Amino acid sequence: MIGSCLTGSAVAQTRAVPLVKLPHLQKFLHSKSDTTYVLNFWATWCQPCVEELPSFEALQKQYAGKPVKVILVSMDFAKDLEKRVIPFVTRNNLKSTVFVLDEPDQNAWIDLVDPSWSGAIPATLILNNARKQRFFIEKPLTLPQLQDILTSKFN
Repeated sequence: MIGSCLTGSAVAQTRAVPLVKLPHLQKFLHSKSDTTYVLNFWATWCQPCVEELPSFEALQKQYAGKPVKVILVSMDFAKDLEKRVIPFVTRNNLKSTVFVLDEPDQNAWIDLVDPSWSGAIPATLILNNARKQRFFIEKPLTLPQLQDILTSKFN
């Protein structure tokens, strides 16, 4: 679905949100680059997830031009991509990379993200494989908490 809606005098373009399989996620989990990836696992139907998204967006903006990349991994169902996820991403003007992970068998991939993960969301994995740094947390985060994690564990 490609479209736009008028917002004042500005035109907001519908964001493309790819539906991906596990190998796409594994590119970030196993990246050898000296980039710190902030992978947030969320869904449009998860209120705590939605409430923390502005913090991730602010973090992405703060670290623009630096080797830090925010990736928003939606756990919404693939069938909800067109009617729920894309409109949500467009309406909220999300600038971070967003994709829907289309892997219904969570047991096949949750341990790959972190063995301690129960599967609950929101959950965030911050990693830099080149520096062998990794931090996983299974709760909502604020911008100050994210900034503290990055400055205390990834500098």
